[in-house]
Amino acid sequence: MGLLLGLSGSLREGSTNTGLVREIARHWGGDFELADIRFPLFDADLQDRDGVPAEVQALAQRIAEADAVVISTPEYNQSLSGVLKNALDWISRTPTKPWADKPVAITAAAAGRSGGARASYALRLAMTPFNPRLLTREILLADARNQFDEDGRLISERYEAQVVTLVEALRDEVARSA
Repeated sequence: MGLLLGLSGSLREGSTNTGLVREIARHWGGDFELADIRFPLFDADLQDRDGVPAEVQALAQRIAEADAVVISTPEYNQSLSGVLKNALDWISRTPTKPWADKPVAITAAAAGRSGGARASYALRLAMTPFNPRLLTREILLADARNQFDEDGRLISERYEAQVVTLVEALRDEVARSA
């Protein structure tokens, strides 16, 4: 397998969403990069004055080059995180269309019992205009803070099996486009 690019909608050190992305990458079997989405707040006046920031353009290029992308979002106020939405808004302003026909897996990790289901749905809606090949399979990691051991590995066999199944589906989607 080639490059898997990961985006975590949480900037927090020790983020369970970043942990989930890393667990998916561990099963990927190819190269992995975790994107940095610490961009300035989207502002059309800023774009008009200075253009799209170089770090946004660089991420758009990495998305275009990646074989697949996995995105994990926390659930903040029943939606995806602001930092993730901001990154998507900026990337949409690049002259390329890096998401078009790109295999993308959506996951969520949240404290509640739904595992971020509403955030996952909101992320799916936010991604739709970009025309990626979104997997219908997803992982919704409930009670996320209690799902990892001290080494950052998933402790639940159920969630570990979901990761394996998601990675297999993502690999199949990549192979379909080869």
